[in-house]
Amino acid sequence: MPANLESSADVAVENDYDSFAEAYAAENDSSLVNAYYARPAILDLAGDVAGRRILDAGCGAGAVSAALRDRGAVVTGFDRSARMVELARQRLGADTDLRVADITRPLPYPDGAFDDVVAALVLHYLEDWTGPLAELRRVLKPGGRLIVVVNHPIILKMAHRESDYFATTKWSDEYDFNGRKAVLTYWHRPLHAMTDAFTAAGFRTAVISEPPPAPEAHELFPDEMARFPSGAFLSFLFFVLEAA
Repeated sequence: MPANLESSADVAVENDYDSFAEAYAAENDSSLVNAYYARPAILDLAGDVAGRRILDAGCGAGAVSAALRDRGAVVTGFDRSARMVELARQRLGADTDLRVADITRPLPYPDGAFDDVVAALVLHYLEDWTGPLAELRRVLKPGGRLIVVVNHPIILKMAHRESDYFATTKWSDEYDFNGRKAVLTYWHRPLHAMTDAFTAAGFRTAVISEPPPAPEAHELFPDEMARFPSGAFLSFLFFVLEAA
């Protein structure tokens, strides 16, 4: 049975991005973890995307979508948060197909519609990956790629040493996004559970990556980076999966 490990945070509404969308988007645009770690790593893993049809699953305010479009991709995106989709439309304009949709339900796209899907910081909010991965596989063409970014499974043990790494565990943490307090609730799962789920959904794991931040992070965030003598840190885990 899944374990539950909740902080002192009040989790009245889980992951209510509508309530802090603007603050999160502002933080996302310039923070070390998002702008100089996760986003550059996603772009590096994606490589040359010119002309490729890419679905940004959980697009948020559209920062990844915009970066992919700037590199020549034909981008489509969706998010469960209506306010996040509004912000993405402001960033990307009316000519980009952006929709409010829930990854835990059937997606509003035909089979094999995309060359690539990016699911960045989405799956770790879900207890059950079976349906979402099946839908992402369905909308990918054969041989297409799914780029996944999730919380690194070591994070729960770093935050709560008493936790069981091998248990599927629900936990919450408090954040300050550009001066706005918010609570995010996650589902931890061990690495083998992730890769087993990918295989069961019809994906082949091509890459597992623990990348360093972008080189400019050291100059822009000297105090934060001084905590990491090696020049790298663990926050997220990155996968490139190929649709079998």
